[in-house]
Amino acid sequence: MNHPKPQEWKSEELSQGRIMDYKAFNMVDGEGVRCSLYVSGCLFHCEGCYNVATWNFRAGMPYTKELEEQIMTDLAQPYVQGLTLLGGEPFLNTGILLPLVKRVRQELPDKDIWSWTGYTWEELMLETKDKLELLSYLDILVDGRFDRTKKNLMLQFRGSSNQRIIDVPASLSQKQVIIWDRLQEGK
Repeated sequence: MNHPKPQEWKSEELSQGRIMDYKAFNMVDGEGVRCSLYVSGCLFHCEGCYNVATWNFRAGMPYTKELEEQIMTDLAQPYVQGLTLLGGEPFLNTGILLPLVKRVRQELPDKDIWSWTGYTWEELMLETKDKLELLSYLDILVDGRFDRTKKNLMLQFRGSSNQRIIDVPASLSQKQVIIWDRLQEGK
């Protein structure tokens, strides 16, 4: 597993503008029916990662305007709750994700946006402007590297107990991590 220094990994240097997959209308990548975009490229290389195929920045296919139009059409369906960004590492693909999330906020403001990341919240607070901008458009962030020694299949929306489901707007406004208030564990 890799641990970057603050601002060491830069999206503009690493991202190849590629995705591994797009899955419309799924119910596993967050709350409700979602459209999930799996970006290509991750440097964390967590041991036991369930999505090793996404580590290579050149894997998959190019992100295209046609795909973005399909995502927006799918998201507009009334039964879709929102968009999920995962991969790979979304925060190392800000060049393709920032225009998409800005468009979602402008055209479909009732949809929520979730993202998974290997970065912890605390690490993101020390990161580049583009990463902080992407964070500012999110509703929910599942943070932290997968740790196979803390693996727990009973956890809601995450694989290891060190990962947190963070309410991003509340955390940004209160300048501290606020855990999602719909967490169902232990109830």
